[in-house]
Amino acid sequence: MIPFCMTRGGKMGRGCLQLKATNPGVPATCGPCTASPGAEESQMQVCGTRTASEATEKPLEAPGTGSRPQLDLKMALRVLWGSLGLLRLVWCLLPQTGYVHPDEFFQSPEVMAEDILGVEAARPWEFQAASSCRSPLLPLLTSGCAFWLLRLWGRWGLGPGAASGYALLVGPRLLLTGLSFGLDLAVYHLAPHWGAERWRALVLLAGSYVTLVFYTRTFSNAIEGLFFAGLLVLVSPRVAWSPAPRQPAPGPRWCGWLLGGVVAAGFFNRPTFLAFALVPLFLWSICSATSPGFKSPMKEALVLLPGATLVAAVFVAVDSWYFSSPSRASALVLTPANFLYYNLDPQNLARHGTHMRLTHLAVNGFLLFGMLHAWALQAAWQQLQASLQAFAQAGFLRAPGGWGLLSSPRPCLLLLYFTPLALLSAFSHQEARFLIPLLVPLVLLCSPQTQPVPCKGTLVLFNVLGALLFGCLHQGGLVPGLGHLEQVVHAPALPSRPTHYTLLFTHTYMPPRHLLHLPGLGSSVEVVDMGGTEDWVLCRALNNLTRQPACQVAGGPWLCRLFVVTPGTTRPATEKCHFPLKSETLLFPHLTLEDPPALSSLLSGAWRDHLSLHILELGAKPDNVTEKPLAKIQP
Repeated sequence: MIPFCMTRGGKMGRGCLQLKATNPGVPATCGPCTASPGAEESQMQVCGTRTASEATEKPLEAPGTGSRPQLDLKMALRVLWGSLGLLRLVWCLLPQTGYVHPDEFFQSPEVMAEDILGVEAARPWEFQAASSCRSPLLPLLTSGCAFWLLRLWGRWGLGPGAASGYALLVGPRLLLTGLSFGLDLAVYHLAPHWGAERWRALVLLAGSYVTLVFYTRTFSNAIEGLFFAGLLVLVSPRVAWSPAPRQPAPGPRWCGWLLGGVVAAGFFNRPTFLAFALVPLFLWSICSATSPGFKSPMKEALVLLPGATLVAAVFVAVDSWYFSSPSRASALVLTPANFLYYNLDPQNLARHGTHMRLTHLAVNGFLLFGMLHAWALQAAWQQLQASLQAFAQAGFLRAPGGWGLLSSPRPCLLLLYFTPLALLSAFSHQEARFLIPLLVPLVLLCSPQTQPVPCKGTLVLFNVLGALLFGCLHQGGLVPGLGHLEQVVHAPALPSRPTHYTLLFTHTYMPPRHLLHLPGLGSSVEVVDMGGTEDWVLCRALNNLTRQPACQVAGGPWLCRLFVVTPGTTRPATEKCHFPLKSETLLFPHLTLEDPPALSSLLSGAWRDHLSLHILELGAKPDNVTEKPLAKIQP
């Protein structure tokens, strides 16, 4: 066995070639790899082993005979990654019509639009002073900055600014899309450390529908994924894999402070970030330990405290100021503590839905990552078999220790992927978006330098279908419908006869009201969210809304208009209420998985109606009079 050591740039470090006498068939161990003097901070070392037979069996190739196909492949991967990055940006600007989950709006832009622009919004319970479960600092730095720039843009007269629902929708998304390229930068730097082929990993990342859909939306999970990627970038230079223990060298103090700051910021964004940070911090602490035992890693962990304390103090100060009131002006607000107190109560989690403990492993992993999750499961099973075989052959006392088991990048990447997944599975409420931060270690695991990516066609088809489902179809008519209603309610009206609008949403996700761009006070638009209500409740609500005093008498002081927004699959419920139909607008496509269309309806001529969102303008119900409905409008 001929151990070797390569420094960055391809040059051999001083003392790297070491021949050690070993028994035949027994692999030699790699001695400490050292670079030339003065290169400790500027060069990164990668240790490995190569058998002499491998070195002699492969003849030397003439220059240019074997490198040309590799260069062509690398260039093709670069072009493909650039095209996928451009698609990410263009699709954000189109914009995407799919509505993945209400938290996309109600944990960031809905709140910040009310705070910064003063528009009408439905503030969620997490941002109420009585609950204060979420820190407003990161929403302020993302959606808040986007809205602030839009407001300045309008004041300077450079454009409409924030006076359109399109700008309110795309502004925060565009900022998150820009931040999502931080994932690409992280993978670019991480791939050499973890034995991954750089451009193959980048293509897997950019081509995943998780990146195209989830990381371009204002999810707190997307911010969590960015923090996780940044944490991996910070710890990887010290924990880069090696076939043998290396002599730990103390790193710069500012690196530990920065690590602590990232952990604290991720914790205040989502306390579940600790599940993602556990393995990177553990590897970082044991690789930095200068002596065996627990005292040295604990001492290294103390280096994180200054940065973590400083960042936590900033978050606590901002949270306390944001949620302050005359009655509790001097109270400190600890949003992560309130978050944990709420979510550790099983009854509270049951309100949001309970799932089996294996949902993340058996369902959500495949839903988000498809074949990549299957390959990770296969790699984990193979690693488990190898570890058990090593224990069986060597015995418990002579079995390889932690460094022996982590002598290649695959076990480390498996820990980075499956440990957070297992910890998140301890909670009964399991949504697929909770796992999107795991995309970075997964693409590194599935793009090794020695093996090509199998089943490329299946992987491409899976991501195309996922992007269409969640980026276009899923609740896909609601956001365009809000854009249509925004034009209706802001249309010029006669000053002598103002108009009162009632917008009733039923069997849809919560409508983000800030996209209607309504004034916070004195608005003549009433938004009613009925959720998945029963038919008789809907009819009773419509009766009450059409019998308002100002709307009851024809020719009264107000012109009242009533709109009902409902999917095509639940439109018959509105017909049962027997209200005259003035107009109907269809927005295609719209798929609601809570009320999916029947297969027979999709095979009939009315399939488009069932896959559309219907905006119905209803009139008052006259006694013994039936009005003829108008024709449908296809915008």
